[in-house]
Amino acid sequence: MTRKPVGLYAITPDEPGTDVLVCKVGQALRGGASWVQYRNKIAGPELRLAQGRALSALCRTADAAFIVNDDIELALELGADGVHLGADDGDLAEARRRLGQGKLIGASCYNRIDLADTAAQAGVDYLAFGSVFSSGTKPAAVRAPLAIFAEARRRFALPLVAIGGITLQNAPQVFAAGADALAVIGALFDAGDIAASAAGFTRLYQQQRMQQ
Repeated sequence: MTRKPVGLYAITPDEPGTDVLVCKVGQALRGGASWVQYRNKIAGPELRLAQGRALSALCRTADAAFIVNDDIELALELGADGVHLGADDGDLAEARRRLGQGKLIGASCYNRIDLADTAAQAGVDYLAFGSVFSSGTKPAAVRAPLAIFAEARRRFALPLVAIGGITLQNAPQVFAAGADALAVIGALFDAGDIAASAAGFTRLYQQQRMQQ
């Protein structure tokens, strides 16, 4: 399993059908996604548990990291590889204490280096910035300039994840700005061919690596 988020970081859509969700994520994994974050804002606790169990098993089979969005309890119950937490989702140091050193923690830093500094001191494993473009998932999300990745690269020895409105068309400039991984929902799971879209993001990452 890749312990560092690189390339395509697939974030699940609000899909009520577990079988449909598993099928979609399976296609993303076949296309090269190495990390999957389970995020479903419309599901109740029972559905979240069922979907989480199914996706956890799928990711284990694919040797991909399985991350739970915003829910430490669910992550612990599922035996997930880690959690991703926003600024309002609890104390990062407490999350590290509860999860232990063997689990992964990612932190949303939006457009703020100060949040990244706090997160890094709390022992997170990666920093996420965005929305780097206008986001269909979060239309009102604060925008983060691409220049923030160069600044974060200078200040922190941690992987950097970009999120928000990322497509195959604008992905190259995000990689070029310094992001290690691109967190994608719409451009991946709304695509007519999810596996092909995932493969496209994976190729762009590989091309960027070759140019470095």
